[in-house]
Amino acid sequence: MTLTNNARLVEAILYLENEPLSVDRLQSMTGLEEEEVRNALNEISEAYYSDNHGLSLTESTETFQFVPSPDLFEQLRQCYGKKIDRRLTKAAMETLAIVAYSQPVTRSEISKIRGVASDSIIRILRERDYIKVVGRKDVQGHPCLYGTTKKFLYTFNITTISDLPRLSEIDRERFEREHK
Repeated sequence: MTLTNNARLVEAILYLENEPLSVDRLQSMTGLEEEEVRNALNEISEAYYSDNHGLSLTESTETFQFVPSPDLFEQLRQCYGKKIDRRLTKAAMETLAIVAYSQPVTRSEISKIRGVASDSIIRILRERDYIKVVGRKDVQGHPCLYGTTKKFLYTFNITTISDLPRLSEIDRERFEREHK
């Protein structure tokens, strides 16, 4: 199947941006009308589906992006799924979970929940772009508030923070008690 120029342009932008893009964003990047962008997305989706590609075009929360075809997940997990485990220590994963479930959260609140100083872990997570400063708390000293990034969502294959697994009632009570 040969793609139209509009579809090829949208395909190239989705590839180059490597993050979910809305129709509005695609319109501003291409200069195409909304209907033209939607037609291009449909064309790309059909082409990738019908020709059995290694990638597929997915839509989530009104954004579009390329992801590996679902039938390849198991094979890819052997090479790519372990990168998260190798790159992030247990302490880093624990800290990342605290930020994800508590955001926005300060460094001292993270350390209080973990029971140990977390300065170096926070620095590593910021360097690797899993967390970022999202504001300042309105208390004395105005400490930084941390939240997760798009890379965090992408790495853990979730579209929004609300897609995180729910904490059990016992875990939630313990987490909230430690967070106070």
